This record gives sequence, C-alpha cells and structure tokens, in this order.
Amino acid sequence: MSYPYPPSSIAVQPFYAMLAQFPAVCFTLTLLTDIAYWQTSNLLWHNFSAWLLFAGLVGGALALIVGFVEFFVRPRALRPGWAYVLGGVVVLALALLNSFVHAGDGWTAIVPYGLLLSALTVVVMIIIDWLGRRTVYRDDVVVAATYD
Repeated sequence: MSYPYPPSSIAVQPFYAMLAQFPAVCFTLTLLTDIAYWQTSNLLWHNFSAWLLFAGLVGGALALIVGFVEFFVRPRALRPGWAYVLGGVVVLALALLNSFVHAGDGWTAIVPYGLLLSALTVVVMIIIDWLGRRTVYRDDVVVAATYD
C-alpha cells in the first residue's frame, strides 16, 4: 500500500495549530460577550470582551510566531500555506482594530462597530480554517493531516 506521506509524518502535527485554538476561542467568546452586552447593557460583558480580546491577541501573536518558524522549517508537505498564514495575520489585525474600538467607554465601544468587528473576525476565522485544512484519507483511514 502506497501512502502520499511517509508513515513518520503521521505523528508530526503542526505545533502552531495547537496554539491557534486559544485565540480562536477567545475571539469567538468576544462575539458572544458583545452580544450579551448589546442585549443587557451590563458593563461586565464589556470588560469580559476587552480581556478576551487581549488574551486572544497575546495567544494569537505567539501562534503566529510559531507558525512563521514552522513555515520555514517544516517540509513542504507538513507546513501551512501562504493563504493560511496571511489569513492568521488578517484575523489578528481585525482583532487588534476591535481591541482599539473596545477601548472606548460604554455603549459606543461595542454597538455597532465592536459587534461588527467581532462578527467579522469570527467569519474570517471560519473561512481561513475551511480553506486551510486538508486531510488526506486513504481506505477510510486518516493518513496525514496537513495544512495548505
């Protein structure tokens, strides 16, 4: 049986993909806390959003640095593609802009632009994840997971 990747590559998964999960969760929860603030006007949700954005930006910067290193160090079959890396940069730029918008006080810090930027960040994350993932299947068994 011939596989497109050597068997040793099955166990080698990208490290940045593990780190990228934390900012993805933080940015998604930011959207949810923005919606909660929009519905309740409770400043607690505004503070949660600001802290989630900060934590997501720190974690995203770390994942991006590791992703750049892996892009140049890993074999071509196991490294992320340019679209995936640039998508990560776009997500972090949107989140940074969103953080600046959330730095304002009260209602205008969230509604409408903070809420819109949070939703746009989540949509872009979903799109780049959908475009960036590719799993190679052979005989109903996952052979290797790689990122284009």
